[in-house]
Amino acid sequence: MESSIDELIEPADEKRDPREGRRPPGGKALLRLQQHLEERGLVEVAQASVERAVADERRNEFDERARAFSAAPPGQASSPAGTDVHAVTAQIAEHYKSVALEEPGPPTGVPTATGPQWRSLGPWTIPNGQTYGSSRVNVSGRVAAIAVDPSNPAHVLCGAANGGVWESFDRGGSWAPRTDYAATLTVGAIVFDPRNPSTVFCGTGEGNWWSWLGAGILKSGNGGTTWSTLCTAPFTGQGFYDLVIDTANTQHMFAATIGGLYVSTDGGVHWTQRRAVQTWSLSITTTEILGACADGLYRSTDGGVSWNPVALPGSPGTFNRLAVSIARSDASVAYAWGANGATAYLWRRAGTAWTAQPIPPGVATGQAWYDWYCACAPDNANQIYLGAIESYRGDLSGNTWTWRTISNKGASGDSIHPDQHAIAFEPGRPDTIYVGCDGGLYRSPDRGITWTSCNNGLVISEFEYLAQNFGSSRWVIGGTQDNGTERWTGSPVWTHVADGDGGDCAINRTTPNTVFHTYYSMSPERSTTGGDFGSWTYLPPPVPAGEGSLFYPPMDASASGGDTIAIGGDALYVSRNNMTSWTRLPFPSAARSSAMYVPNANTLYVGSTDGRIFRTTWNGSAWGAVSALATPRANANMSDILVDPSNSNRLWVTYTTMGGGRVYRSDNGGSSWTDMTHNLPNLPLTAIDVDTWNSNRVWVAADLGVYQTLDGGATWADFSASLPNAFIGDIVFHPHARVLRAGTRNRGVWEIPVDGWMTTPVCGVQWTGSLNPNETKRWFTWGWPATWHMIWTIMPSTVKPGAPELTWTVQVQRADAEYATYWISVQNLTNVPVTFEGRYCILSRY
Repeated sequence: MESSIDELIEPADEKRDPREGRRPPGGKALLRLQQHLEERGLVEVAQASVERAVADERRNEFDERARAFSAAPPGQASSPAGTDVHAVTAQIAEHYKSVALEEPGPPTGVPTATGPQWRSLGPWTIPNGQTYGSSRVNVSGRVAAIAVDPSNPAHVLCGAANGGVWESFDRGGSWAPRTDYAATLTVGAIVFDPRNPSTVFCGTGEGNWWSWLGAGILKSGNGGTTWSTLCTAPFTGQGFYDLVIDTANTQHMFAATIGGLYVSTDGGVHWTQRRAVQTWSLSITTTEILGACADGLYRSTDGGVSWNPVALPGSPGTFNRLAVSIARSDASVAYAWGANGATAYLWRRAGTAWTAQPIPPGVATGQAWYDWYCACAPDNANQIYLGAIESYRGDLSGNTWTWRTISNKGASGDSIHPDQHAIAFEPGRPDTIYVGCDGGLYRSPDRGITWTSCNNGLVISEFEYLAQNFGSSRWVIGGTQDNGTERWTGSPVWTHVADGDGGDCAINRTTPNTVFHTYYSMSPERSTTGGDFGSWTYLPPPVPAGEGSLFYPPMDASASGGDTIAIGGDALYVSRNNMTSWTRLPFPSAARSSAMYVPNANTLYVGSTDGRIFRTTWNGSAWGAVSALATPRANANMSDILVDPSNSNRLWVTYTTMGGGRVYRSDNGGSSWTDMTHNLPNLPLTAIDVDTWNSNRVWVAADLGVYQTLDGGATWADFSASLPNAFIGDIVFHPHARVLRAGTRNRGVWEIPVDGWMTTPVCGVQWTGSLNPNETKRWFTWGWPATWHMIWTIMPSTVKPGAPELTWTVQVQRADAEYATYWISVQNLTNVPVTFEGRYCILSRY
């Protein structure tokens, strides 16, 4: 999705990044995917993903441009020729599955009978979400699959890219998650058994993005409410695009995956690979099956045993994406919708002849590998729906096509979020369509003319970064994939505060109304009104032409006072005045920033994609040269840095690169490091935080789960009770509310009271005092966290029967952004001296 910066420099059909001109082929989604895989050391998977997404003749162009965003350590080798990528992804997926299921123990995240539990903060929905049209719309997160119950049109299932299967019984008006603790929450395809709709199948591993986390096929026997694993082989490590069931024999099934075209004759228990070529789309009738593959369109007339190529006039031969649809109302009519490089293709079959057709005006193919579909209207062989970045409806009259852009209405009309992934029709109502995109799920009752958001209660937003206000227990801001930056102030309905891609964010701890966020690349903005929509000012650092960064570069504000904020790319940029002016600090040798921490206004740490850590300090008049500390782990991606707030010599760092240590501790300011990974599972670690009351209590976030140590990293234990098995991008600990928060990809934001919720008040005596007869005095007590809910009482030391001895009033003064001072005025109502106790009672810290 575009940002306000994008709009200034890009034509609508070809988005650009602010530094490099036109984007590379494959778009921003491919840049993010490549970086995500490189950060985990999965270079061979990243390379294969690019080869599938980008046409050969544009591969060099992509590689050249992608280097400006790469997370791979400099000089990292490409995968050797002949590498079996499917074997690599199968091994990765198997490991993730073993961690998620914790066999033979309970699965990660399953609610426990005792101990604190995670709970969802939403977003239940996000109003005012972004579109390319004039209208605004409610959004959630990426939807990759949709299925409508053929026996009950109000019963809808949708699959979030990495948020699991969701079920609705009111046409998307409300939702419930159904696979939160499955081996994987990645979803690529869902299909109802057409003869027995209580049986539903789900192909895991989202082919569009999360393909390497596929864990086979899930099956439900109660319409999608509960699920179990039907099969794993041969799909472990493969992403699904499509699942189709033969209506004449429902034991006969077909699967389109990143690894090929598969057929089952026993209801999905066992599968045979019939084509070993990436397959995206399948369409079936009683007499034929069409399969859209990377090497073209193929047809089978013997139940999928053999496949023959279909000659498409003017076909490029190979595709970055191809979709197919046979008309239900006339099986002699079919459509194929494909992309190769910058060119889109549409063919129509009438009878036995395929002919090329005109395409919708303005179609962008840069992300065809990621967002693409084709579906013929169930009741009209002359009407089709095509998905790309936008959704289109085509109506054929005679030999003339009329094209309508149904997702982007421009100056007037209902618009929906761009980047289209899935479409479904309501049985018995061909006018009603569902579309799934990066913004969630939408329903149209009139073939795309008007739209209703189905995102209320669909808690699948993709958060990668979080920041919070320490003076409030209910204030969080976060960056989301393709849905901008969102803010929570206690309601399950979050506020959309900035458009574009939501990157890293930060808050000035001393003046929390000063808030910062980024889009992709080195693009920070500042708000001085707490991040209200429309209040942001673009204040970029002076990045020289050709200097790169991660897609989402790290940014941080001082953790303990001052107006220092920094952002890191191939150099470090730091401001001491809330981004009003910047200082560029080069690294001592080539490095790309990947992690950052600013413990105070005068000290800054930054980590790199090749595992090094650097420091700079303010000497009173200037920033010192960036100097390298000892390297905890070389040639691995550093994901987070933390300095213990009670001991500036104790540093923690985490890494996402698997196959080695992923959390390290230094007790001497970075002069040496100790690997504290110990019994943690071999998963990427994305973030770390520490308990401000106990330096030996630390939490780390992994691709699956959160883990806690109580002994400074010597041992770790799962800390994920009730947390879904989603990818976790960031964690932040609120020291006063005593809650840990996690931003997940496709399951929103969650929090856990690390000590459990308070069930009884915490009470004590704060001071003792005395008053002369009829005297009034005022006391104050300071340093109380403003988030705490407190009651103050005055109790005479010796209680005498009769009339009241004392009366008091309490006034609250906000001492600073985080703490409150309580002024207690006490009056002696008697004509004798009285001594008393000033007592407090903490009702809640939240």
